Amino acid sequence: MKTTLIKLSFIAAIGGVAATSAYAHPDYTEAGSHWLNHVSESNAQPSANQLAPFGYKAVAAPGREITLSGEAKYLNVNQLETVRITVDGKSLDWTFDTLGTRPFALSEVIPGAKGVTVYVSKNPDFAG
Repeated sequence: MKTTLIKLSFIAAIGGVAATSAYAHPDYTEAGSHWLNHVSESNAQPSANQLAPFGYKAVAAPGREITLSGEAKYLNVNQLETVRITVDGKSLDWTFDTLGTRPFALSEVIPGAKGVTVYVSKNPDFAG
């Protein structure tokens, strides 16, 4: 009885090892960069929002509202922050998805908002 149990345990262990190795990736020459091949072979194209250099028109409700007067020189926002910007009585809801971008002119987003520079900083909500 004891030897039968040992034999069954041994067979189960060998079967488990064989099943596990069947799912292993066969090529180990890539030094851990195999995922790059999958990414480069992807047929998916980036969305218009992902390609937008200064962010995109918001679909979500703004987290805050900013009214800029003619005297405004700069606008400080956080990455992925959605704000309602009002300039000369015209409003626009905008999501600033631009981390790593140098400061840019608000007129790139809102025509007529001349002389205002946008500074995008890291969003503290996403800090590790």
